[in-house]
Amino acid sequence: MSLANWVELVSLIVALVLLAPPVGAYLAKVYGGGKAPGDRIFGAIEGPIYRLCGIDPEGEQRWTTYAFSLLAFSLVSVLVLYAQLRLQGHLFLNPDHYKSVGPALSFNTAISFLTNTNWQNYGDGVIAQLTQMAGLAFHNFVSAASGAAVAVAFLRGLTRRKSHTLGNFWVDLVRTCIRVLLPLAFVGALVMVSQGTIDNFHASRTVTTLDGQAQVIPGGPVASQEAIKEGGQNGGGFFGANSTHPFENPNPITNWVQLLLILLIPFSFPFAFGKMAGDRKQGWVIFAAMFSLWLLASVLAMNFEARGSPPLTTAGANQAITKTQGGGNMEGVETRFGAGTCGLYAASTTSTSNGAVDCQHDSLTPLGGSVALVNMMLGEISPGGTGSGLYGMLIFALLAVFIAGLMVGRTPEYLGKKIQAQEMKLVVLYILFVPMVVLVLAAITAVTGHIVKTDVLNATPITRHGALAHASHGLTEIVYAFTSAANNNGSAFGGLSGNTPWFNVTLAISMFVGRFFLMIPALGIAGSLGRKQLTPATAGTFPTGTALFTGLIVGVVVIVVGLTFFPVVALGPVVEQLTGHVHP
Repeated sequence: MSLANWVELVSLIVALVLLAPPVGAYLAKVYGGGKAPGDRIFGAIEGPIYRLCGIDPEGEQRWTTYAFSLLAFSLVSVLVLYAQLRLQGHLFLNPDHYKSVGPALSFNTAISFLTNTNWQNYGDGVIAQLTQMAGLAFHNFVSAASGAAVAVAFLRGLTRRKSHTLGNFWVDLVRTCIRVLLPLAFVGALVMVSQGTIDNFHASRTVTTLDGQAQVIPGGPVASQEAIKEGGQNGGGFFGANSTHPFENPNPITNWVQLLLILLIPFSFPFAFGKMAGDRKQGWVIFAAMFSLWLLASVLAMNFEARGSPPLTTAGANQAITKTQGGGNMEGVETRFGAGTCGLYAASTTSTSNGAVDCQHDSLTPLGGSVALVNMMLGEISPGGTGSGLYGMLIFALLAVFIAGLMVGRTPEYLGKKIQAQEMKLVVLYILFVPMVVLVLAAITAVTGHIVKTDVLNATPITRHGALAHASHGLTEIVYAFTSAANNNGSAFGGLSGNTPWFNVTLAISMFVGRFFLMIPALGIAGSLGRKQLTPATAGTFPTGTALFTGLIVGVVVIVVGLTFFPVVALGPVVEQLTGHVHP
């Protein structure tokens, strides 16, 4: 790693440590009831919305009603987005006259943006400006806000006693959009525009370059979507190349700002948790668990990419790159950023549910790619998405106290609430749903050869195609796709052609399961805990506000994920690294 890489990482850490606690305190005031900063301004916006939609801002919901509201809103919004995609050729604000999107691709895209995944099978030259703004960008706000709403409901279940309600989904959704995401996106968009990110309603223009060649220059509302894409941990960019495109991410300044936007809200939620729980140590424990996993992944990925590919180094192919770009794995990497920055961005975007890229993940070194893959296999809890990272890590905390209780022979407790059979059944479901859908669909894909260029198990050619590579790297491309979809990340190994009927349907199923089959158990756990009375702490109570508990949480996460996914990781990136294979 170069000095510039270390400066970039350290400055990002300093910014997060300085900004996350006050942002977390603000979030606690937004969701905690009572007065909150900006009530006069934001209240004037929220009031008409509540009246128009018939929402009682003082009314609260049981967990079942809260979950039904979430599902009802999601159903209506996904149908509207699907209709926009299917009809966009007949709608206004389509200066490039893009055609309507086909049924399978519309289905995949609608589910993708509904679930905060933003998997982009459509590429460039497909989505009109109206659909970009009123469809995709709108869902960048509300999908992130839905995750935050579930997290807040989960916190209320943990911190309330003998309560049958968890708040109001509609109020939490509106307040998140108006008070959290819109201000962040507004500031982020201004910064992006100031650095050269485009933001207009122009159609594509054909210009003559300095060497006399014709080039098409696209236009569109890029900066405004870029800000919420990163701030809401969505990841779906205006262009198919995402943040590798200079119109989305012009220079190292915008790249650093994007990293901060990606990480800020997820790292702030633990401090909101500590504030709402009335015990800031609890928030620091969750933050420390998230931060340690992210930092380890970032340093590893940066080093793997900065060291480059061993076969290419042996062949002397990296020597010219070393002289011009500082060395490292420059395949698929923007020269504006370099290999080390590629590793940091890849680690950060897969530690969250963001999925944006400033380099091509399919070109990462085998070990660098494995860091990105394992980050998503963790469940994206380091720090995860907007709210989803927090309730995911808290569920692992419940599992950790349960294991600790078994070891000392006492009923496990967390924040004064007993963790019993009902909660643990839901915890197990939460942990198992994603591995089941990832491993089952990846296995069917690889073994039956539905969409792969080669049989990745035997390296023998077959007729149908989808994965570019063969053997271990082909398997990694497939597993990465389903892991990214089920964990609502959206990044991809570009060698895999996802715009096929098989992938459009199976990836959409993975996204749906990874989102709603986790949200509903999380709300069920919150409802169960909220009804319980607080149990006074005794000498035998396991303390959860300590560094020891941080280590226990991290250990539980690593063991559970390792036992689940190690075989497929060993067959994919580990084999590729050990064999020194350079994939095509």
